[in-house]
Amino acid sequence: MGDLLLVRHGETEWSLSGRHTGRTDVPLTDNGREQARRLAPLIARHHIAAAFVSPMQRARETARLAGVGGARVDADLCEWDYGGYEGVTTVEIQRSRPDWFLFRDGVAPGPPEHPGEGPEEVGERADRMLAKIDAALAESEGSVVVVSHGHFLRVLTARRLGLPASAGALFQLSTGTMSRLGTEHRRHVVAGWNVRPDAYCSHGSLAAGEAGPDGH
Repeated sequence: MGDLLLVRHGETEWSLSGRHTGRTDVPLTDNGREQARRLAPLIARHHIAAAFVSPMQRARETARLAGVGGARVDADLCEWDYGGYEGVTTVEIQRSRPDWFLFRDGVAPGPPEHPGEGPEEVGERADRMLAKIDAALAESEGSVVVVSHGHFLRVLTARRLGLPASAGALFQLSTGTMSRLGTEHRRHVVAGWNVRPDAYCSHGSLAAGEAGPDGH
C-alpha cells in the first residue's frame, strides 16, 4: 500500500494572526502562495495515484501551485467547523473560558449555516475520508495526497493511527508543510511530519530542525 501524504494549505492572514478559520473562505497571502510553490518538488518525489482537496480556495490554490493535478474536491476535507468561535483566537476565547481546549471541549454554537462541530463529529468526517483514501490506495501502487487544513488533518492523523479524535492535539502542524503516513509491519505509522521544503538538503535528505510552530 502506498503512503498517505498530508498537505496543509499555505499561510493566510487569519492563520498568521491565529484566528480560527473554518468555513470562512479566506485566500492565501503572497507568502502562502510561495509556500505552496515550494512544496511542488517535495510532492513530485512521490508517485501520486490519487489526490483529494478541500473545497476552500486556500486549499485549492495550494494544490494548484504545488502541482497537485486532478485533485477531487471533497467537502469531508473542510476544516473543523468552529461555530461561534469562527474568526476568534484562542487567547480571546480563554479570556472567558480559561481552561478551554478545542480537542476536548469543541466550540460554542454558531449560526445555522455553520453550527459548529465537536471532536467526535470531526472524527466521523475523518473516518469517512479515510475510507475513500483506502479505496484509492487499493486501486493503485502509488500514494494518495490530500490538501486540507491544520486541525482537520491532525484529527485525520489520529484516526489513521487508531487514536481518538482528541489525540489530534498531539500533532502540531504548520502551514505550507507536507507530512507522510505510511505503514510498518502492516501498521499505520508517522513516516514524516510537518516537513517544509527547506528542511531538505541538496541531496534530498532531511536537514536538522525540520520545522517550527506557525500560527495556531
